[in-house]
Amino acid sequence: MRTLETLSGGEWITTADWIDVHDPADIRTPFARVPALAAKDVTRAYDHAERGFAVWKRTSPFERARVLTEAARLIRERAEEIAADVTAENGKTRAEATAETLKSADFLEYYAALARQGYGTLLHDVRPNHRTHTQREPIGVILVISPWNDPLITPARKLAPLLATGNAAVFKPATETPVSGLHFARALHDAGLPAGVLNVVTGRTAEIEEALLDDPRIVGITFTGSNAVGNRIRRRLADRNVRFQGELGGKNASVILRDADLPTAAKAVVAASFGQAGQRCTATSRVIVEQPVYEEFARLLVAEVETLTVGPGSDPATTLCPLSSPEQRDSVLADLARAREQGASVLTGVQADTNGERAHGCYVRPTVLADITPEMAIWREEVFGPVLVLRAAADFDAAVEAVNDSDFGLAAAVFTRDLGHAYRFADAAECGQVAVNSTTTGWDVHLPFGGFHDSGTAYKEQGDEVLRFSTRVKTVAVNLGAPEQSCG
Repeated sequence: MRTLETLSGGEWITTADWIDVHDPADIRTPFARVPALAAKDVTRAYDHAERGFAVWKRTSPFERARVLTEAARLIRERAEEIAADVTAENGKTRAEATAETLKSADFLEYYAALARQGYGTLLHDVRPNHRTHTQREPIGVILVISPWNDPLITPARKLAPLLATGNAAVFKPATETPVSGLHFARALHDAGLPAGVLNVVTGRTAEIEEALLDDPRIVGITFTGSNAVGNRIRRRLADRNVRFQGELGGKNASVILRDADLPTAAKAVVAASFGQAGQRCTATSRVIVEQPVYEEFARLLVAEVETLTVGPGSDPATTLCPLSSPEQRDSVLADLARAREQGASVLTGVQADTNGERAHGCYVRPTVLADITPEMAIWREEVFGPVLVLRAAADFDAAVEAVNDSDFGLAAAVFTRDLGHAYRFADAAECGQVAVNSTTTGWDVHLPFGGFHDSGTAYKEQGDEVLRFSTRVKTVAVNLGAPEQSCG
């Protein structure tokens, strides 16, 4: 078992208490352990971040860009090692882990380039001989809380823009998957990031929550995770002037219209639903099919699902990885049991996979359920596992109504050959991401990302939209004096 250190104040530190990290493919023996920091260590991390911010905000944006670019190079250089650890602690396939590793480097490179651009706009001024402009400035110390399902790319998505714009960070990776985030921090540290600009808090949330969330130096919190936790953080911040960026739950839908290319749509839906064993906020979990093609599409979909190979992420033959923990596995199985009690029928799957060596892992067979009604919990609540539900819709309007029949609003897709229906769907879908003849997942680094309704807050991630969260706008007006004075 490897023993890892965490980064605080530019130094790699340990403690007397440790957290074991397990491989969900076989949970019998931990493969690594990380320090379990105490509340006093968290406060010390904020001390370091405060000092780091004072340095980093005055650092040339060209130097910031250099650090981020070098960190991206190091991640690419270390990609094989990093991807192996992503697979080991999260369970996802090596192909998925490698894609996540390389995409994290993309985030650093993109925001390194953005750091070199001007943050501001020259404005007209009604007053004679005045020049007025806006400029964007970093906001300060930001708390970054990332989830276990994307343990490397989510920190990259959050940290790259806030560091590029001159902020400092205290970063809390998920307790279950801290190793990937430590790889990201090491690349930045080795690239020359000044001490204190990034501090990584590994620890048990229940023991350090107060120190983590209540420090008065926090000016912003960016969080990805469940609605229950996100709403608890929001309530905790209600009387404080702290920005909150939340990327929360989803119950994403794909619509299959009668004119769609059904085999292609079936393949796309399976990719969107069962990649990472469905443990993605943008995963398709509801499929709405126009009635005339419902039976044919259901047959094609089930056939495609049954080609998936369940196994450990480290096996190149695996196309469906284990769930990330025993708790997550048991939660998904409980959701499936409730769905059957409420009347759902099983087209394929619905049980744990405990064959052979898989008996020691967190495996659930890929599942498709039918006979779904809007009253069922499985239609409304996020499952976060390899589970897909099917409903028929009479026509296009009924399908759109079913898509919007949700408290969430993250992603939706439509499959059709009709350009009019494609654009009508894009206008009518109540969600932040819309795909046409494509998956609900897989947005690139420069594309704004985030949902509507209960799927998130108004602050988007990715692209230049994220600057609304990580910077503040200052307006500056300069009186140039009378023309004759300025020429004298």
